[in-house]
Amino acid sequence: MTTMPVPSHPAQPARRRDRRGRGPRGPLLPAGLPAFRTRAQRFDDLVLEAVGRLEKRWGRELDGTEFAVEDVPPSNPAPWERGGVPLGRYFPADAGLPARVVVYRRPVETRALDEADLEDLVRDVVVEQVAHLLGRSPDEVDPGYHDGA
Repeated sequence: MTTMPVPSHPAQPARRRDRRGRGPRGPLLPAGLPAFRTRAQRFDDLVLEAVGRLEKRWGRELDGTEFAVEDVPPSNPAPWERGGVPLGRYFPADAGLPARVVVYRRPVETRALDEADLEDLVRDVVVEQVAHLLGRSPDEVDPGYHDGA
């Protein structure tokens, strides 16, 4: 039986190569870590934030209203929707079902220029749909509508 000599200095972790000067590859936070959030989860957070802001002002009127996020709208547009892909949709209460506001994630993300624009766009879509629900103008529902506040 032969024994291997023990090195006098501890082994150093392997250096990752920066090929072609593009920086480190792969995600900064591995998917298993608690801080990792998918794009869909971050989008859900933006919608919840926008709804929370409106519930402070319109809590009683929004009682029982469901808010949801779907990836894409159905392929059959509603009769009142003219051209283009909807960013959100309001469904009135019907046959025992509560009123529902749906925000479509992929069309909204596609139209946003950056993260700040995405936040503003999500807020505007939620405000527009809630305004439709309440029968009021978006400016009345949220005085900060369209000004990035």
